[in-house]
Amino acid sequence: MSTYIESLNWRYATKKFDATKKVSKEDLDSLLEATKLSASSFGLQPYQIFVVENAEIRSKLRPAAWDQSQITDASHLIVLANQNTFGAELVEEYVENVSATRGIPAEGLKGYADFMKSKLVPLSEDAKAVWTAKQTYIALGNLLSAAAINKIDACPMEGFDADQFNNILGLTEKGLNTSVLVAIGYRSEEDETQHYKKVRKSKENLITHI
Repeated sequence: MSTYIESLNWRYATKKFDATKKVSKEDLDSLLEATKLSASSFGLQPYQIFVVENAEIRSKLRPAAWDQSQITDASHLIVLANQNTFGAELVEEYVENVSATRGIPAEGLKGYADFMKSKLVPLSEDAKAVWTAKQTYIALGNLLSAAAINKIDACPMEGFDADQFNNILGLTEKGLNTSVLVAIGYRSEEDETQHYKKVRKSKENLITHI
């Protein structure tokens, strides 16, 4: 646990990346695997992950993200995009996967499938979008922790125009919405914020044992 805490103390939201340093394919694959293994409500993972490497596309995205340099200078830009809506098919596809992965007859999962459908399908469209977006933040936390453990810098980003991102990346026609971004790579020596002391609430003000 001490190594994990040390890694979390090491990480910070990198403001300036060294554009000459790239995350290796092996390390990138490990980060994406860690993200794929993230928990999600019911295990449904109602989102998709896009790894944006194309320099031309990232140049188009930068103005839509308040002209933040991380968009173009980081080794990779990861976009977590939530499903705008869903129906019973979200549960049915998951149950098919469970059946195939665990060797369980699909009919044996019908009760659980019906329960999930009863809780999720009747939600309003707005509630569905909020719920799917929340799931991306669970994946975000896992990605940031995995990056820290592997001494890969990262910057989670909410400062962007989702509609513009959706348009540039062609997400709207896929029924997806840009929820949150993560720029990954390696910090620049010129990034002064790496030397700032980490500021967090004290345990006494943050944590209550009941």
